Amino acid sequence: MPLFEIETGSHIVISWAEDPESAKKVVTDNFPNEEVLRLTKRPRDTWVISKAALGITATMDPCTTARDCLSRAGGDKVHAIRLYMKDKGVDLEQARKAIESNMVMGW
Repeated sequence: MPLFEIETGSHIVISWAEDPESAKKVVTDNFPNEEVLRLTKRPRDTWVISKAALGITATMDPCTTARDCLSRAGGDKVHAIRLYMKDKGVDLEQARKAIESNMVMGW
């Protein structure tokens, strides 16, 4: 199954899909208010994100709890933040930072 890169105004979604229309459906199902700006079929079945391109230069320690919450939430950031708050007993801002920093590190 091909790997697609689907860009909207707020997101870049990487997903496997049968064809371009199925790839667009991934975005419309998950981000119904987002318009697909660009759709690219990737030439290979892997995706690599450069830490330097994201501005991550120091060593970062991924948080196992945050990654577990992201996994349990199926990648839904808001749900993962709620799970993290419950699991760790932290406030919204601390949970948001933990989840978002782990998403940037390539969860």
